[in-house]
Amino acid sequence: MRRVVVTGMGGVTALGEDWPTIRGRMLRGETGIRTMTEWERFEGINTRLAAPVTGFSVDARYPRKKTRTMGPVSRMAVYATERALADAGLTEEPVVKAGRCGIAYGSSFGSPAPVIAFAELMTQGTSKTLNATSYIQMMSHTAAVNIGLFFGVTGRIIPTSTACTSGSQAIGYAYEAIRWGKADVMIAGGAEELDVTESAVFDTLFATSTRNDRPHTSPRPYDRDRDGLVIGEGATTLILEERERAIARGATIHAEIVGFACNSDGNHATQPQASTMEVALRMSLEDAGLAPDDIGFVNGHGTATEWGDIAETAATNAVFGERVPIHSLKSYFGHSLGACGALEAWLGIEMMREGMFVPTANLEVVDERCAPLDYIMGEPRRIETDHLMSNNFAFGGINTSLVLRRA
Repeated sequence: MRRVVVTGMGGVTALGEDWPTIRGRMLRGETGIRTMTEWERFEGINTRLAAPVTGFSVDARYPRKKTRTMGPVSRMAVYATERALADAGLTEEPVVKAGRCGIAYGSSFGSPAPVIAFAELMTQGTSKTLNATSYIQMMSHTAAVNIGLFFGVTGRIIPTSTACTSGSQAIGYAYEAIRWGKADVMIAGGAEELDVTESAVFDTLFATSTRNDRPHTSPRPYDRDRDGLVIGEGATTLILEERERAIARGATIHAEIVGFACNSDGNHATQPQASTMEVALRMSLEDAGLAPDDIGFVNGHGTATEWGDIAETAATNAVFGERVPIHSLKSYFGHSLGACGALEAWLGIEMMREGMFVPTANLEVVDERCAPLDYIMGEPRRIETDHLMSNNFAFGGINTSLVLRRA
């Protein structure tokens, strides 16, 4: 089995597009959560909170011929990939188009807007907006396909559309593709565009925060006074590469991926199960050949939903006991669904490299029903560790766990 390293990273988030900017804003206690006044027209939707990416556009960067099959989710994914390839020094490398480079990329859904064209056709018998690119923009694998088209990738394509685990699952499957010799380089990550329909999904389950006039106080993962999640958006791409190849070409190695696991609860679509979450965490440790004590930090899923937080912390405690430090980055970026697993892996790598981990924003009093863990609260903490675990859990009972090693 071959070793797999991360040689490129790039992203688009509600707090910026580069680590120094994002780092500075998080250390100042800023979050990307906003009150969406434009949602006032939607009746029956209780939440008005979201974490949008503001000011993003590639209209002046990419020609129309390249973007006509892209909705916003694909544009963010392509841009994040462009940044990641540049960071890896692979922008002009022939390997990207030579068949040994593949793509594993995910989103919960494609772009929602083109759905209207099909709805008009079904309800009115005709549609004035339906065109040749409508389906390409809305399909769940639109980000993976558009990355391939834009950069001329001819290797394997692994689209992951598993809601909140789309990004982490994509990284895991890309890692396995290289590890088992099916590819030398993989473009991996996840993206999601913000739309009121995504908030509506969770709103119908009474799972969204309604602190509409206090956006800076929500979401509150693991907190006693949390009232639900906040939806976000963005995209993150990691470039994964076979270690010896990366060393031979003198690439900068940001981290190594050493473990991955994915399983499912097989129980309920929206009620998470701590027992199978625990199994996923133990499987990723086994895959990495590590013991629980080797993990110095956990990037938690931490959506600020009641039963999600409780189940996740119970599973984490069952594996690591009370001693493991943990935070949730969704407190800063909202729940970016298909993007969150990749976003949290990227920022987890950056923090592990610096030995500095930010606290969970808005976490003031830990819910007594959450299992005892070393919750990072209030201030950033200096932690030197060689191994980080990043966990994500999704609708349908899908559980993922990644183990990353400091380079």
